[in-house]
Amino acid sequence: DWRFHRELQRCIKKAYYSAASRATGKEAPWGAMTGIRPVKVPVKLISEGRTREEAEGILRDEYFVSPEKAALAIETAEASIRAKESLEKNDVSLYVGIPFCPTRCSYCSFVSSSVQKSLGLIEPYLEALFKEIEAAARLVQEAGLRIVTVYIGGGTPTTLNALQLEALLTKLRREFDFSSVREFTVEAGRADTIDEDKLRAIKAGGVNRISINPQTMDDNVLRAAGRSHTTEQVEKAFEIARQVGFDVINADLIAGLPTDTPEGFRRSLGRLLSLRPENVTVHTLALKKGSKLSEGGFLPSEEDVRAMLETSEKLLRAADYGPYYLYRQKFTAGNFENLGWCLPGTESLYNICIMEELHTIISLGGGGVTKLVAPKCGRIERIFNAKYPYEYINAIQKEIEAKEYLKTFLNRYE
Repeated sequence: DWRFHRELQRCIKKAYYSAASRATGKEAPWGAMTGIRPVKVPVKLISEGRTREEAEGILRDEYFVSPEKAALAIETAEASIRAKESLEKNDVSLYVGIPFCPTRCSYCSFVSSSVQKSLGLIEPYLEALFKEIEAAARLVQEAGLRIVTVYIGGGTPTTLNALQLEALLTKLRREFDFSSVREFTVEAGRADTIDEDKLRAIKAGGVNRISINPQTMDDNVLRAAGRSHTTEQVEKAFEIARQVGFDVINADLIAGLPTDTPEGFRRSLGRLLSLRPENVTVHTLALKKGSKLSEGGFLPSEEDVRAMLETSEKLLRAADYGPYYLYRQKFTAGNFENLGWCLPGTESLYNICIMEELHTIISLGGGGVTKLVAPKCGRIERIFNAKYPYEYINAIQKEIEAKEYLKTFLNRYE
């Protein structure tokens, strides 16, 4: 019985953690909780009728989660529950991947190609992507699905020029019914790819949220991380975005970048908050295979990273931001978390849906992973697109045919 095996697995994890904690004299912030979605536990508890206090107590007493992390998990669980209650049966999200970047950052392991090496692939990539858009739009219509959030990510989507962005957004709106879309996001990402023409094309395409992701507001740390832009460019990008009319901007910071310090991180966050982004996502640096940083280099200690995260919570709460989504990754310093913060009423529904697996997300483009979710039974299945642009272009017909499984999944589990 799968329930027995799941409970057995949980007991083994708790026993192992207790033994390791006694042997080392150390306690992990997330205790015996494993996996990237710790918020699922309090969501389940609260949905079953437990009070906030009861759920928080279970996290502390049964999973050995620290009081601070347990409180964070409860806050983000409540945001997840609100998001879930706002969704209807046939609601889905749409992700479109643009796997190109101007250069590769030292901490990056995402599927992307530097345009220095693959500029000639962008146009044929878009041609292939447009074919997948057409096929996916037919599937969505035939299945009676309703798109409520759209997210264009990467890579760095603003690696495309203004005309290419306009063509992509026009194609999406022409093929899909966007009448129910509540949230349309483009990851503008790196400030060195942002200009007024691109932002105006994005705004004209119906996008209402963008990300401008400095990762740090310290030029020395930027250079150490392999970012080619400057803090001045970040501030200019914010200025242009506000002038163009974007009311919701997300900005990412990373705690633990090479050469950074707790005091430097504090200054960086303070400088970012002076720009007043509606969303701030604080990531803990993860040393992933395939990144340059995994090969070695000077990095802040676990204690320094802990101090950075504690500083971020203190400053963000003081500035009226609240936590709304949370996830963890492997190979992070101190086994800490990535945490999304927002000003009241500006939560990203897409971020909550993908992290808490609230509904199906249809992913198009190179490296895209369609996640099919059947909420009633909890069944989750995935359809993987080819990772790299060249592979994706050559396999486009195969990608289109693979998406047909969506209908089989819906008929089987809905």
